[in-house]
Order: sequence, then structure tokens, then C-alpha cells
Amino acid sequence: MSQIVLATGNQGKVKELASMLAPLKLDVVAQSEFKVPDVPETGTTFVENAIIKARHAAKITGKPAIADDSGLEVMALSGAPGIYSARYSGDNATDQTNIDKLLDTMKDIPSSERQARFVCVLVYMRHENDPTPIICQGFWDGEITTTQEGREGFGYDPVFLVPELGCTSAQLEKADKNKLSHRAKALAALVPQLANHQ
Repeated sequence: MSQIVLATGNQGKVKELASMLAPLKLDVVAQSEFKVPDVPETGTTFVENAIIKARHAAKITGKPAIADDSGLEVMALSGAPGIYSARYSGDNATDQTNIDKLLDTMKDIPSSERQARFVCVLVYMRHENDPTPIICQGFWDGEITTTQEGREGFGYDPVFLVPELGCTSAQLEKADKNKLSHRAKALAALVPQLANHQ
């Protein structure tokens, strides 16, 4: 079974991606298992940041790497928090402080203008100098609620309403979320290309 390093320390993402990649018989290992330190995300786009993270993990481990850069774009906030989603409320941000800041920032925005989308960019690099990394994107459209609902998931899931289901992402069963999410869509695009690389 070939190993791929997942360039994230976020255990939620590791579990989500590992379960989705299971059919390919790939051993997905978090970069923390190799003591890979985080790398500064100095890019100005999701694509740039994902490439930075994948290259860093591949360089240190000598193994192929997958990096994910994802976040939440709120249309009424001109796409914020965007690439700064994880640290929206500052350097010591937590999921809760980020949600609190988002709800406070949007308190005067009417329900008709609360459209948002989750974005995920996945990058696969065979090695640190891979000249043709595979880049896949996925989007999940929804709306921002005014209160938190649900206990599943992580990040902004408790305030991300999935309109067609009438519930938040945090109220979905993991299996259902794994079919609908931005990460699932990006992975669905990545898996057939990965299969060709094996």
C-alpha cells in the first residue's frame, strides 16, 4: 500500500480525506506523523497556499503529498473570510471565536443576502519539484445562519445552512456530509486522476 502524506495537522481533515481515499488502497498519513512543521501560508489564493503546503510536506518526507486549502466565502463580505478562514478572529483563533466574529460581522445582514460557499482546493504533488501538480477544486453553496445548530463537523459547519436539506452542515451525518461537501467534490475530481498516477 503506497503512502501519501496529507499536509495538514487538522485531524478532522485527515479523517475525512482518509475515509474518502480508502477505495484507492492508499495509506494516508498526516504530516504530523513525520514531524513535519507547519509552513507559513504566504499565498494570496487557495491554490497558492495548497501548493506551498504540498511542496513543503513532499520535500521533508520524500513522499507524494496531498494538501488541502479550504475556507468559507461569504458573498455579502466580498468573499471574506476566504483564505483567512482558519484565523479569521486572530492568531489564536478557535472554531468558536471565528464563528462568533462571523455572526457578529453579519448581524445586520438580512436573510436574503446571507449566501456563502465553502471552497476546497486539493493539490497532489508526486515530489517537491513536481512540475505538473494535480489541482482540483470543489464548492458547496449554502447560507450563513444567525445561530449555531448541530454538533458534527468542525470549523464553520454549525452556521453553514444547507438550504435543500434545511439543516446546517453540523447537523449532517458524516456519511452524508462526505457526499455533499466541497472537500468531497474536490476529491471526486482528484480520485480518478490519482488512480492514473498509481
